[in-house]
Amino acid sequence: MVLLLFGSYKGTVKSDGFFWVIPFMTKKKISLRVRNFENKPLKVNDKIGNPVMVGTIVVWQVADTFKASFDVDDYENFVHLQADAAVRKMAGTYPYDNFEDEHAEVTLRSGVEDVNKSLEDEISARLQHAGIKVIEARISHLAYSSEIASAMLQRQQATAIVAARRMIVDGAVGMVEMALEDLKIKGIIDFEDEKKAAMVSNLMVVLCSDKNASPVVNVGTLNQ
Repeated sequence: MVLLLFGSYKGTVKSDGFFWVIPFMTKKKISLRVRNFENKPLKVNDKIGNPVMVGTIVVWQVADTFKASFDVDDYENFVHLQADAAVRKMAGTYPYDNFEDEHAEVTLRSGVEDVNKSLEDEISARLQHAGIKVIEARISHLAYSSEIASAMLQRQQATAIVAARRMIVDGAVGMVEMALEDLKIKGIIDFEDEKKAAMVSNLMVVLCSDKNASPVVNVGTLNQ
């Protein structure tokens, strides 16, 4: 409880019990309990400039009743506004993921601990002037903004397909190489370069195809 005498600060009562005060004193109650709030997803720009939606949870409490009463007009509203500002600044420091910046060590998606620590430090620095202590701050929601979400999803899918195809090709090359080497070592058949190229081509088509191969019996020679 903050005590004022004709507008002048006279002290704060933080303990329980009965207290006698001058009748002319004005009493202002300020809760010292731990409080929290969840901000709705806010549209901000990441380091690359892409619009992303970021929601946050902030846990805080009043640490200095004098600053909370006199250094800001409305400390509760001040907490919400500064939290939004901190989110905007933090989001602009990191790319959304490594698809945007391959050299980034920390991204909004992968660097959860680092990003949350950065957010907490930024909010704490902004609220210390109001006597507010930030206990915890973390991201509760993270996604691309709706206007680019579809395009970004297609890009991620394309990247995943390319990576999968690369793995399939690498595996197919190894299998073909092993097959030719085994045939040569065991002396089952000795291919000429032209026949070897045809066999390699056929095996690569079968192994890399995304559909089941249909067997075809060639009644001619290998040269046909």
